[in-house]
Formats: sequence, C-alpha cells, structure tokens
Amino acid sequence: MREIERMLRAERSGAPPEAVEVFVRRALEQEPGAVAYASVDSPFGPLLVAATRSGLVRLAYPREDDVLEDLARRLTPRLLESPERLDEVRRELDEYFEGRRREFALTIDWTLVRPGFTRKVLRATARVPFGSVTTYTDVARRAGSPRAYRAAGNALGSNPIPIVVPCHRVLHSGGGLGGYTGGLERKERLLRLEGVLDG
Repeated sequence: MREIERMLRAERSGAPPEAVEVFVRRALEQEPGAVAYASVDSPFGPLLVAATRSGLVRLAYPREDDVLEDLARRLTPRLLESPERLDEVRRELDEYFEGRRREFALTIDWTLVRPGFTRKVLRATARVPFGSVTTYTDVARRAGSPRAYRAAGNALGSNPIPIVVPCHRVLHSGGGLGGYTGGLERKERLLRLEGVLDG
C-alpha cells in the first residue's frame, strides 16, 4: 500500500500525468487484489466500469449511488483509477453503442454475483444473443429451477454488469418489458439498438 500512497501524494503535488499513470500501472501489477476503474462515455452518460485481474467486475449507470464505496466494502479498498487498464472495455462498449459489435469478448469476473441460482441465472443471461430476447421463466429453467421465475427476476435485478451481461434481453412471458434496474427507458433504448423494438 505504501507505493499507492506515494502515487496519490505525487498526483496531489502536481506530478506529470505520465508519471501518475506509471505509478498506477505499477501499483496494479504489485497489488494482485487491486481493482482498476474508469469512466466510459455512453449514450446514457458516463458509465463507471471496474475490473480485477480476473475480468470486468462492475458496470454502473450514471447516478448509481456509492459504487466505489460498495466495491471497497465488498472487494477491496485498493481502488485505482486507470482508464488505460479499462481501454478494451471502453472500445467494446463504443463499438456496441455504434452498432458495430454484436457480442462482447470481455472476460467477466463473477465475484460480486452470489454463487448458486443467482450466478446460474446471470450466466444463462450472458448467453442470450444480440437481437434476441428470452423470458424470466426461460432463464429460471436454464438455471435449473423452472418455477423460480420471480427469483430469476430478483437475480437479474442484482446484475452488477448490465449491458455486457444483457439482462435487458429478458422479458415477461406475456411479452411485457418487465423491470430493469437501469430503468425501463434504458431497457427500451438497448432493445431498439439491437433491433428488437421498432423505432
């Protein structure tokens, strides 16, 4: 942690940005449990994205409260802003929003997802292809509990990596949109982007 503290002091003292980037990169290499985070532009405003060495662990919509505090509490207080480390996430999201990417190639870190049924639901959801939709009942079935569609909805509501783990592609059995933690307007916008909804 001393290296990180020195880097932060250097940043506050007006060290050149390149030096700060070198310190951050070195700190991330030396601290295997550290989490890198950055802000990424999107049609919804700036998204906060965070990654561990294992992969993308969090994607938060604008105005989600206390995301960094939650990461510090649930993962580690070693959080370092590192846009360079999240460059691949930014690139793939840009391509997706521009309509040039139909499938994410990012590695996912499932640490923030409760093991068991919740994780099975989100893993099943991650396999729903671009331009397709499924239902709460179907993802519950794929997770091994066909009648647990309400629990599947709760699992989707706790998705820490929306868009990349496309919970917006899960609808009510009757065809209604259902819920969405990011708000129904965002869900509709994502489904329009993917050609599922007209307009």
